[in-house]
Amino acid sequence: MSGILYLVGTPIGNLGDLSDRARETLGAVSVVAAEDTRRTGRLLRSLDIRSPLVSMFEGNEDQSAAELVERLDAGDDVAVVTDGGMPSVSDPGYRIVRRAVERGIEVRAVPGPSAAIAALVLSGFPTDRFAFEGFLPRRPGDRGRRLQALRHDPRTIVFFESPRRVRTLLREIGAALGDRRVAVCRELTKLHEEVIRGTVPDVLTTIEERELKGEVTVVVEGDHEGAPLDRAALLEEVRRLIAEGMRPRDAARSVAEHHGASANELYRGTIDSD
Repeated sequence: MSGILYLVGTPIGNLGDLSDRARETLGAVSVVAAEDTRRTGRLLRSLDIRSPLVSMFEGNEDQSAAELVERLDAGDDVAVVTDGGMPSVSDPGYRIVRRAVERGIEVRAVPGPSAAIAALVLSGFPTDRFAFEGFLPRRPGDRGRRLQALRHDPRTIVFFESPRRVRTLLREIGAALGDRRVAVCRELTKLHEEVIRGTVPDVLTTIEERELKGEVTVVVEGDHEGAPLDRAALLEEVRRLIAEGMRPRDAARSVAEHHGASANELYRGTIDSD
């Protein structure tokens, strides 16, 4: 009988955020796969947990995932952790999950803190729909194209960034997305937690003379103006929802609410074209 793969959320700063279930799981598994064994080792020692540690970071994730799946096949339970937060969220983890699922191995999540979700709810921006972009690509051209693709996205957008590059990211956001409101969140759950809110120019002015330290998450408000509406594209979206089983009037209302269009006009357009 194969073992169980556990994805365990660990504190992003405050050790008090580690759940009892996470503590029990880390102490019970045969091995803990960690992004940084030194950092996780300190966490486990503070909890008096003696589970063996192995390394699984971005550079060796494929090889480590294959080796850990063999251990799972042999009956060992395995826990995956990152330096902080949930595995697989801009961190190693998804490759071993994919391999485990393909082999029919049970995978369980032990939820824990998440910098992305913590920053999102602290931002004050709408949380009903959001996009998590993680770290942008390093190359300027790739970064620019990614941001341009988000220009008319109405969802709140969450980015990760190193403290050294926050000013660069904010200037890029201003150039690509316009004068949006942002929330720069750093050191979440730690002693010096801080959230700096305002428009891009205002926040840049606030941090201009400061040396930011710690992990940073940047939250950006979505586009409220939106791209010019393409009626044909909207009608096609309504038809797709109808084909998936939604009633025509409900489909028209759903698309209209998402794009700020007229539900009655979309409904009539769909009916007239039938």
